[in-house]
Amino acid sequence: MIKFLNTIPVLASSDLARDVAWYEEKTGFQNVADQKGYAIMQRENMEFHLQLHHGTEDDPVMAGVMRIQVQGILPLFEEFVLRGTIGQDKLRMRTDWGTNEFGFYDLNNNAIFIMEDVG
Repeated sequence: MIKFLNTIPVLASSDLARDVAWYEEKTGFQNVADQKGYAIMQRENMEFHLQLHHGTEDDPVMAGVMRIQVQGILPLFEEFVLRGTIGQDKLRMRTDWGTNEFGFYDLNNNAIFIMEDVG
């Protein structure tokens, strides 16, 4: 029997030290691993990884998308406004697809969306 446990997004980074520092400051995710060219970013039970890419033809930096689902989005939204990650105008309440959400881009143009289902 197969049991799916979770998925772990891996986002591209062109400068791992810079990007780890940015995520720690702007999102509260912390690097919990010391690996060459790779970072494991965690906050509570959430995890994603950053992988260094050199921006060459053989190793391009390609932007990705990550959606983080939460319950109780308003305190996190206010935290991210205070961190300077997003502006006060970024929260979208009761979207047509049944979510409250906000989003931003990291320094590599990866799109990060924080959302909660509102049914």
